[in-house]
Amino acid sequence: MKRVRARDLLGPIGTLPTGELNGITDVVGVQVGHKTLHSGKEVHTGVTAILPHTGSIFEQKVPAGLVIANGYGKLTGATQLMELGDLETPILLTNTLAVPTAMQATLEYTLRINPHLNIRSINAVVGETNDGYLNNISSFPITKKDATEALESANSNAVSEGSIGAGAGTVCFGWKGGIGSSSRMVTIGANYTVGALVQTNFGGDLILPNGFIIKEQAQASNSADGSIMIILATDAPLSDRNLRRLAARSMAGLARTGASFSNGSGDYAIAFSTAPNVRRIQDRRTQNLA
Repeated sequence: MKRVRARDLLGPIGTLPTGELNGITDVVGVQVGHKTLHSGKEVHTGVTAILPHTGSIFEQKVPAGLVIANGYGKLTGATQLMELGDLETPILLTNTLAVPTAMQATLEYTLRINPHLNIRSINAVVGETNDGYLNNISSFPITKKDATEALESANSNAVSEGSIGAGAGTVCFGWKGGIGSSSRMVTIGANYTVGALVQTNFGGDLILPNGFIIKEQAQASNSADGSIMIILATDAPLSDRNLRRLAARSMAGLARTGASFSNGSGDYAIAFSTAPNVRRIQDRRTQNLA
């Protein structure tokens, strides 16, 4: 059965047209992969990988900006990303306790595809939300192999959404959360695409685009805590400073959905540009930075 999206029920959302796939993979070069784990009643979790382009990301770093609305989370690589303003690895999303495993898989993946470089430092970026309500998170079901499969399965097809990958066990507004993606076409002197992918796991009262409010479900009403990871991609040649400004705008969109931004929520947005002319080329054969 075809998955129904909000626009199928409510009509067009916003004034800008969507890309062909209405997903982050409408931005040329961007790839997404998932690994989903469902086992009985206990395990509902996974990993989602986002690759900015098809080449060596370490050798062709992309400018990026990070915005933290509420920092109750475990985002690896955050300080270097903010300091240097670039990405040198794919972005992995997973559950809270699987972050170290996903980070190790990212490090090994980067070393494997760059055997000609003497790499001594890698800034792996791994984000998370806590899926412990539906998943036995302390059983550590995710392995390095799972994270690697998410990386290696990444493709530029339409993004699989819903209870998949890093969204397999998440809850949003008291309903089942998951992975969602969308895109918009903009014209500012030239035609550009902006794509978004989110891992939703937060509380509040859902406000639909038509203004109708759906109160949070009783099963999760004991706490509005939760988190969201927002990943934005664009082919517009933006600097890391302007990508940070772009990422900040996503929090306005999150607020419009009815998110509560509670004390126990980790709300992060990472924006990057895929434009070849703004990439930071790794022109050395050694990586000696601490």
